[in-house]
Amino acid sequence: MKPNSRALVLLSFLLLLRLTIHCRAEVITLTADTFSDKVKEKDTAWFVKFCVPWCKHCKNLGTLWEDLGKVMEGEDEIEIGEVDCGVSKPVCDKADIHSYPTFKVFYEGEEVIKYQGPRNVESLKTFVLEEAEKAATKAQFGSDKEL
Repeated sequence: MKPNSRALVLLSFLLLLRLTIHCRAEVITLTADTFSDKVKEKDTAWFVKFCVPWCKHCKNLGTLWEDLGKVMEGEDEIEIGEVDCGVSKPVCDKADIHSYPTFKVFYEGEEVIKYQGPRNVESLKTFVLEEAEKAATKAQFGSDKEL
């Protein structure tokens, strides 16, 4: 292989790798096997959408949740997750889900708050940033009292 050919192959590989990383979904699917462990992660807020595939309102969200996941990509202590209640019914029962879609914030394993605001990326982002900060502050003060 000629030097120029190697460089071209390497460049193509790097561009493909960048596209793969950039386009990967930032929404993490949570299941009965993963939900509890994930939402208990220390110093991490989880904003979780609970849905079922047959729900008209869930379908009407379109790419909203994926778009939020992409926007929140740089936030190290906030994760965006989703649960398919048709597949993971025990998770939804435990989280007290009775209608779809339902959006909830969890922090270190505890439910913090249910979202009931406008369904657009900016409102969701503002909400989860504020609630994650409040939960982290509350957890910090709680752990300071134990010292």
